[in-house]
Amino acid sequence: MTSTSSSGIGSTAGARTTSARPPQTVVARLEDIRKTYNMGALAVQVLHGISIDFYGGDYISIMGPSGCGKSTLMNILGCLDQPTSGKYFLGDEDTSQMPDDELSTIRGARLGFIFQSYNLIQQLNVLENIEMPLFYQGYSEAESQEIAMALAERVGLGDRVHHKPFELSGGQQQRVAIARALSVDPLIILADEPTGNLDSKSGAEILNLFDELHSQGKTLIMVTHSDELAERSDRQIRLLDGRVESDER
Repeated sequence: MTSTSSSGIGSTAGARTTSARPPQTVVARLEDIRKTYNMGALAVQVLHGISIDFYGGDYISIMGPSGCGKSTLMNILGCLDQPTSGKYFLGDEDTSQMPDDELSTIRGARLGFIFQSYNLIQQLNVLENIEMPLFYQGYSEAESQEIAMALAERVGLGDRVHHKPFELSGGQQQRVAIARALSVDPLIILADEPTGNLDSKSGAEILNLFDELHSQGKTLIMVTHSDELAERSDRQIRLLDGRVESDER
């Protein structure tokens, strides 16, 4: 990829893509991101100068072998961790040096998460799990219930809203996680091996949901080991040894 020396997110950008494309909104930008973990006297550098632009409406797969830096990159994109150096813009905001409370606020308002292990709260029912991000964003109980119910129906669980996670199949639990991720209408949806714990039928249903979200203009970034899953996306970014090996459409 080529790189530019711009900072912040403008209304258009096209400099870091591998193929010509019409101008599009950049929703997130990584600029020379480096991450080093200090393990006693040993410093382990995991990311070595990652620069990527993410465009609104993209469906992106991040791939690579174990240890290539995928999880570290995803944690930075999700504002769960910060780079050692470099800048990460989410929307127009530089999150790189934000204090924890600001980082938590922007994470809750602008990002939706879908995990391999679902990460549902077992004591809460479907509706309550979907409502949880709304509670932290200050929505009223009535607003939260209305939004959560609409999302439960959208993912095909309108008749299961009073069930607890342990009463659902794996595919149904992942549908709850998708509805929860959508609840705050996030700028970006981040999915970490979203079908990793599912059988092939349930996995296909989840990927069909992703296709539907993509067709509606949602921005999805998915970490996966699977070439088959990556082929469902319209952009594949491959990491190797903490660097971008390729970025293709």
